[in-house]
Amino acid sequence: MNALNNASIKDENSIGFVSCAFPEAKSSKTGVSVRYALAEDKTWYVLRIKYGQAQAVADALIEDGTYVYLAKVWKDIRNKETGKKQRKLLPFMNILFAYVTRQEADKYVKDSTVSKYATYYYNHFVTDADGYNPPLTVSSRDMAPFIKATALLDEHVMEVDLKTCRFVSDELVRVTDGPFQGIIGRVARVARQKRVVIHIKGLQSGLTTAYIPPYYLEKVEGSTLVRR
Repeated sequence: MNALNNASIKDENSIGFVSCAFPEAKSSKTGVSVRYALAEDKTWYVLRIKYGQAQAVADALIEDGTYVYLAKVWKDIRNKETGKKQRKLLPFMNILFAYVTRQEADKYVKDSTVSKYATYYYNHFVTDADGYNPPLTVSSRDMAPFIKATALLDEHVMEVDLKTCRFVSDELVRVTDGPFQGIIGRVARVARQKRVVIHIKGLQSGLTTAYIPPYYLEKVEGSTLVRR
């Protein structure tokens, strides 16, 4: 079974990430260690999952031998009966990342037991030769910092709407120390703190790190910001 589910990844597994190299993770169902392996014919497809079904779909794909990553973040949810807020670990944007070929991805969204719950998350910033938006895919290089941040299960890692995010500037920075070391993003003011926002191009929401001291940040020279 192949899974990177951040509900079962310990902190030591998230330290020392490098581009296109992931640490051992544990299956969300068996606890067996597995290792992520790159394949030329595969990439990370972003699947939009029906609300409340993300874990079930992830488990089904795992059972089918597919390597998936279900990113989760802590969110404050108001109890309808008591009116009080409860902190819960919930899927980021109700999406699931699957490391598959296009043929395998088509099977899951069109002709499988999970097709009624899973659809493609389309890239609305790109059009193909027929004028349609293609399914959004993410490179292993861009997945690395995203997985690193969510695998920590830090309660201060937040999902943020990029349209309303208060960025300090357009400059890219790199975290030089601490659990978020190596992550590149833009500094924004979130929850009255300056944090680094991680963004996968094509997604409406991004992730923030916890508060990062200024002396743990360095400007990324020669980087060009592309807003999407």
